[in-house]
Amino acid sequence: MGVSQPFLSQMENGQRPVQEAVATRAFELLGEPTLLPLDPNRRQDETSLANELGALGYPGLAPFAGQPSRNPAELLLDALDRPDLDTRVAEGLPWLALRYPDLDWDWLLSETKLRNRQNRLGFVVGLAQQIAHRSQGLNKSQSKLNVVEVELEKARLANPDTYCHDSWSQRQRDQTNKRRSDLAEHWNLTTGVKVEHLDHYSS
Repeated sequence: MGVSQPFLSQMENGQRPVQEAVATRAFELLGEPTLLPLDPNRRQDETSLANELGALGYPGLAPFAGQPSRNPAELLLDALDRPDLDTRVAEGLPWLALRYPDLDWDWLLSETKLRNRQNRLGFVVGLAQQIAHRSQGLNKSQSKLNVVEVELEKARLANPDTYCHDSWSQRQRDQTNKRRSDLAEHWNLTTGVKVEHLDHYSS
């Protein structure tokens, strides 16, 4: 990959930061998007965000499928740290957590906490857990998500938020809160997204 074995071992053990060129080369060799470099400040427009989600394999955006260029952890952060988000993308985020259970959760947890977005991530992880519970062959994902969910519970915020619908009027929020799921209420989020909307994307 263009670096010495001792240097590579130090990166693997967390003693040195993973160089972007090395991460990109690892992705080229292994084809695993979780190996792509992470940039907490990278932002894309909504169309590009949808395209990236499709490229990562999300069935709900299959027409946009192509070669992934973003780490799924980075995409999750970008999507969750927005006042408003395309519903198609918002509904695809739990699938992303299920599909890539080995993404860099430590990095993602740290970055979402810095932005006070941990409740949104907690909701995404909770939905992914519910889908995994209903599905077959997702034991690995569920086991990893259990650990992540415990960490998010420790950092759960009491302040109300939306699941990327900050532009909604108070009337819209009040109406949605009357029919939101127990999971959304637990994470103090205003959203109409429920697990039954997502079952067909669990594979």
